[in-house]
Amino acid sequence: MNIKISKKQAGKRLDILLTEAMPLANDKIKLSRSQIKKLINENFILVNNKNITPHYNLKENDTILINQPAEISISKKIKNTNIKLPKIKIIKETDAYLIINKPAHLAAHNAPHIKEITLVDILLAKNPDLKKIGENPDRPGIVHRLDKEVSGIMVIPKTQAFFDNIKNQFKERTVTKRYVALVYGQIKKDDGEINFPISRASGGHKMAALPLSVNGKKNGQGRRALTEFKVIKKFINYTLLAVTIKTGRTHQIRAHLAAYGHPIVGDNLYSTKKTRLLNKKLGVNRIFLVANSLAFFDSMNNRQKFKIDLPKNLKEILKIIK
Repeated sequence: MNIKISKKQAGKRLDILLTEAMPLANDKIKLSRSQIKKLINENFILVNNKNITPHYNLKENDTILINQPAEISISKKIKNTNIKLPKIKIIKETDAYLIINKPAHLAAHNAPHIKEITLVDILLAKNPDLKKIGENPDRPGIVHRLDKEVSGIMVIPKTQAFFDNIKNQFKERTVTKRYVALVYGQIKKDDGEINFPISRASGGHKMAALPLSVNGKKNGQGRRALTEFKVIKKFINYTLLAVTIKTGRTHQIRAHLAAYGHPIVGDNLYSTKKTRLLNKKLGVNRIFLVANSLAFFDSMNNRQKFKIDLPKNLKEILKIIK
């Protein structure tokens, strides 16, 4: 939806104008100023097709582009699609949370550039009450995420109380998430730690991970990121790893292992020309990275642990590599 700013509206702050009248889907829908600020900060609301701050002073003829949040647009999106919805395996369900196995090729939540069905879409279609859970109207019930081409275990809070609880556990790092990754090259060590700061790459589509010192100089860029790994099995040209992250940066495992000199099999973003060719030769159409283990405390402070096996297609890759 587009809104063109009139001479009378010029001079008003973006968030204030939208709080006064924001016709997202119909006149019955109203969003609070804090909700609008989140949508602006998450780039769901643009001015002249550019990211902008909530306190931007509007000018005459400015055009506001509003991307409808999931709780408004989802039912229409599901209804109008001809795509068969992916099946989501539910590992466990309680009154407080869902434990699911997210398949590869499925984005976790909606964003302005995502037009296809997402995990949030599927969850809301089956449980509309989830739209009330969380802090972001476009990410209801999502307290952590997996990349689109990564599969594995996720916990989905079903109540606001448990959302706040599990969010705090992630913040305090009492949640344990483990992954399995197959990387190119044989890692000589049996275990190790990658402690490279991570920052947004200049292109904007990927992250950059650099050692703490580069060419003898201290690397002052990026946010602290720590990844630990243990070797599960060594092949001649590959290594199967168990990976644990101590921080939760965007694309952390992928960026770290690529910077460490061992890109993940199937990853064409954090890769080299050689590994992209090898990905094609292997016929792998996803990243060989699976969130296979998750542990946290439930509402009664009991430790809950969940573990899954590798998907069949990834097991087949392990049979053919050397």
